[in-house]
Amino acid sequence: MNLRGLVAVSGRPGLFKLVGQNKAGYVLEGLDEQKLKIIANLSTTKLASLEDITVYGEDDELKLIDIFTKMGEKGTTPDVKADTASLREYFREVAPGHDEEKVYASDMKKIITWFSLIKDLPLFTEEAPAAPGEGSDATVKVDEKSDKKPKAVAKPANAKAPSKTSAPAKKASMTSKKGV
Repeated sequence: MNLRGLVAVSGRPGLFKLVGQNKAGYVLEGLDEQKLKIIANLSTTKLASLEDITVYGEDDELKLIDIFTKMGEKGTTPDVKADTASLREYFREVAPGHDEEKVYASDMKKIITWFSLIKDLPLFTEEAPAAPGEGSDATVKVDEKSDKKPKAVAKPANAKAPSKTSAPAKKASMTSKKGV
């Protein structure tokens, strides 16, 4: 499951796809039918990537990606307007070990709503890209003719060499010693 680029915005319902960034903030596109584009202000809006969201667990925190995977395997989701008891029972199946005191009904409704938004997207079925630094299967092809030494690059004749003591000049004092 590839949830990279999908974010939840504080104060706004639904999920958004991160399209880009400009001086004012992040450019986001809604995942609903309207495809509304907004600019989320950097200083006032909080964004949460779906990859980074976890749910309180009794022992360890549960990753949202794992919960979405189990929800996809289960196939059906309860109605978000259903009573809390049926939501809690469903959540016990898809997120066993979640902390029932810290995970509220509103959290469960939000997760089910998010799942219903992304379950039909191609992102839901594709694999997540490997993060840089993780073990990947990429191999580096070495050119056999590359054992030649690189050519020296000549510097232009008018280029100055940087001095070791290139500090700004001191400010001249404009007052006399007599204090006049």
